Amino acid sequence: MIKGSNISDRLVQFSVRIIRMVRSLSNNTVSKHISNQLLRSATSPGANYEEARGAESASDFIHKLKVVLKELRESIYWLKVIQQAEIIPANKLSDILKEAEELSKIIGQSIITARKNQGQK
Repeated sequence: MIKGSNISDRLVQFSVRIIRMVRSLSNNTVSKHISNQLLRSATSPGANYEEARGAESASDFIHKLKVVLKELRESIYWLKVIQQAEIIPANKLSDILKEAEELSKIIGQSIITARKNQGQK
């Protein structure tokens, strides 16, 4: 297996799950706004992760991973808004929210490791 392909696959699946979830939301003003925000933030990490895998330098790699982490954190925020506003029942969001949090932890740890390997703090 190519290094990083497992995370890449998980990010693709995360995006697909979000796309399917957004399709199921109603078409009112609130749902449209939240859907657009979540769709943008949740489909971005996979593309940015692929860019990181092709980074031109260690600094470029770290920068791109930071963008991935930022977008995952924003996705977690919107998922929590959906949950707390009861747009989708909490039990239907728990798995995807857990996946977003796990991916965030993995990417965060990757940033720490990359910084150590580069000699940064």
